[in-house]
Amino acid sequence: MSSSSSISNPTLSTLFLGHKLRQNQNTKNGITYFPTFRRHKIPRCAVDMPYGGNAPTFPRIKVWDPYKRLGISSYASEEEIWSARNFLLEQYAGHERSEESIEAAFEKLLMASFQHRKKTKINLKSRLKKKVEESPPWIKNLLNFVELPPVEVIFRRLFLFAFMGGWSIINSAEGGPAFQVAVSLAACIYFLNEKTKSLARAFIIGLGALATGWICGSIFVPMIPTVLIHPTWTLELLTSLVAYVFLFLACTFLK
Repeated sequence: MSSSSSISNPTLSTLFLGHKLRQNQNTKNGITYFPTFRRHKIPRCAVDMPYGGNAPTFPRIKVWDPYKRLGISSYASEEEIWSARNFLLEQYAGHERSEESIEAAFEKLLMASFQHRKKTKINLKSRLKKKVEESPPWIKNLLNFVELPPVEVIFRRLFLFAFMGGWSIINSAEGGPAFQVAVSLAACIYFLNEKTKSLARAFIIGLGALATGWICGSIFVPMIPTVLIHPTWTLELLTSLVAYVFLFLACTFLK
């Protein structure tokens, strides 16, 4: 009987399969065993390979010098180091060993840059301290009355007195800067009292700063060529601007 007739006839094909199974079955102790069929593994393609299998490999993985590994000069700035790191990570993304090698070189250079900045800062402080120690006694006594506050404190007070100066300039057409000067003096005394915990001392320093600034303004402002001064700016206005500078310095840097 041909195979085509067995397939077209369901009854014959069923009988044929049953006959084949009976030939292959194995009966032992009343239990019937059927043969097992082994499953063959299908080879995997390159796309199914593990992470990094088909990604490009960084050619300078084993280069010891971090500058040469990133392909930059030894005088490269931090911006150039960051750019080289980001570029290489994009080029060799997906290869784990390459990414680790690039990151290791980058971190090493970044740490070296941080240590250099820290060392430079320490050296600058030590140099300033040495200069102060070598200065004459009268300079040492003068520096005992001076302190350096945090940068944010300096900028906040600078903004306040700059605002007072701008307000005085805008209001110069209507009247003098008497009100702005009074507010600036009160702010200076407040900051000094907050620092020294002595209202009397703060009042004396504030008035002294205002008087010194007003005297210096009255002396030096007339020496400025009129070409450099706005026509509507009076001597009183310019003197008050100098006084704001002295008030700012007094409440910010004096102890």
